[in-house]
Amino acid sequence: MLKTIKHFWHILRQLTGDDAYEVYLKHHVEFHQATVDAPPALSRKAFFKLWQEGKWKGIKRCC
Repeated sequence: MLKTIKHFWHILRQLTGDDAYEVYLKHHVEFHQATVDAPPALSRKAFFKLWQEGKWKGIKRCC
C-alpha cells in the first residue's frame, strides 16, 4: 500500500511540475559538471523565477 502511495505521489509531482527543480539538478550534475566552464547550479528560488518567467512571459494563445 505504501509503495502504491509513493508511486502515485511521484507521478502527481511529475504531472504538476513540482519536481522540476530536482530534475534540473539531476540534469545539471549529469551534463554540466563534466565541463570546466560550467556555471553553478541555480538556487531553488532563482530556478523557479526563471521557470515562471519562461512559462508566463509573452503572449500565450493559439490565435
